[in-house]
Amino acid sequence: MSYPTQRPRRLRRTPAMRRLVSETSLAPRQLVLPMFVRENAAEPRTVPSMPGVVQHSMESLRKAVVEAVEAGVGGLMLFAIPEHKDARGSGAYHPEGALNSAIREVVAEVGDATVVMADLCLDEFTDHGHCGLLTADGTVDNDATLDAYQEMARAQAEAGVHVVGPSGMMDGQVAAVREALDGAGHSDVAILAYAAKYASAFYGPFRDAVESTLSGDRRTYQQDPANVVEALREVRLDVEEGADIVMVKPAMSYLDVVARVRSAVDVPVAAYQVSGEYAMVEAAAANGWIDRDRAVLESLGAIRRAGAEIILTYWAVEAARYLRNS
Repeated sequence: MSYPTQRPRRLRRTPAMRRLVSETSLAPRQLVLPMFVRENAAEPRTVPSMPGVVQHSMESLRKAVVEAVEAGVGGLMLFAIPEHKDARGSGAYHPEGALNSAIREVVAEVGDATVVMADLCLDEFTDHGHCGLLTADGTVDNDATLDAYQEMARAQAEAGVHVVGPSGMMDGQVAAVREALDGAGHSDVAILAYAAKYASAFYGPFRDAVESTLSGDRRTYQQDPANVVEALREVRLDVEEGADIVMVKPAMSYLDVVARVRSAVDVPVAAYQVSGEYAMVEAAAANGWIDRDRAVLESLGAIRRAGAEIILTYWAVEAARYLRNS
């Protein structure tokens, strides 16, 4: 009887052996925690569709960012829920608006101990819920929106943000934001471009978290889930316009896109493990259908294996603690 001389199973015998030959590593520094802050909230509020996630009060936000830094996460991505919304999303660029106030508080609390990022989009601040300003017939006005993004970028930079995240998928948004930052003397503020953001069904719980008022959908400016070549074109354009980091969103359903983007560009690649992906795992685990902890780490490992150096995930702190202790 003939037996194979090469036996891959020899390299799987023990945990130590598996660690030795592991091809993909995941570290706390690669994880970014998305955080929601509610304007003038007296205490944090739970997000029912996202177990374990809250809309923070300013006090609970300060405590949570310290915990995240102590866990070793690489960064924080801030989103805000303002008390008042209007057609122009004016709270987005008001110096004392919900998001800009949160940026100042977080930077004052943790300084440069982690990377403070902020979402740069109007959807949280507009009464119509779209990512841009609307024309009289209800379509998104790309160029008017870019002007608003420039105001928002300047306000976030003045508040002390390290990285802005233009996420509206407007044409030319990276160039406009870069011009605004440089012109205001904030050339050191980096841009994480939502370069391939898909019109996905997996954003539902996030819209609960930010209390979105969206009517209709965003398919005229977010990417068609069927397309990858178009995504690569968008990514290259953002890099040409000055993006320091590019991101694919969602992550788990678009691992092929993450891999293609990683091969196409020479800047860091991020991926956003979105609310629906988070909620599915939490719901299945709550029903006893899957091993929650293994599923969390497996999903994060898959995103890393696809090529993302940075992962935005609501499990960032929990996963970072596990990785530091394992």
